[in-house]
Amino acid sequence: MTDLKSAVNPLFLREEDLRQGIELLFYAYRDFTAEPDQMLGRLGLGRAHHRVIYFVGRNPEITVSELLRILRITKQSLSRVLGDLIREGYIAQRKGDRDRRQRLLVLTQTGQDLERQLTENQRQRLARAYREAGASAVEGFRTVLLGIIDEANRPQAMRAGQE
Repeated sequence: MTDLKSAVNPLFLREEDLRQGIELLFYAYRDFTAEPDQMLGRLGLGRAHHRVIYFVGRNPEITVSELLRILRITKQSLSRVLGDLIREGYIAQRKGDRDRRQRLLVLTQTGQDLERQLTENQRQRLARAYREAGASAVEGFRTVLLGIIDEANRPQAMRAGQE
């Protein structure tokens, strides 16, 4: 017999269904970031540093302006975080070949090692959840996440991992 309380009608979402989704996102994010947060804390770094390390690692030679567009933080905030990461030897920067005003960012070997360590637990969590949920649920999850992202930003998010 079907449990009517847990069955979700996709055409009509009750307030409680939406609240549960919000809470699940909060809990999932808390647990998803817990181990990397601990690792970063031991190094005197935080989540902002993690995001920069992650996106520079995924986009070698990304420009500072491209990184600002992805992260949606102020130049001042990025400058502080980037300064820390360059000083500690996790990120290197060089001038662009065509436009010398551009600063291209890459992870150093130390930065690559840290990014791998930070991401490993998250990879394992996602892999486990994906295996348990199955392919159709994974596709549904991606669809929901894309639906949460502002429409104007979806093309950029959809390109992630396809380059």
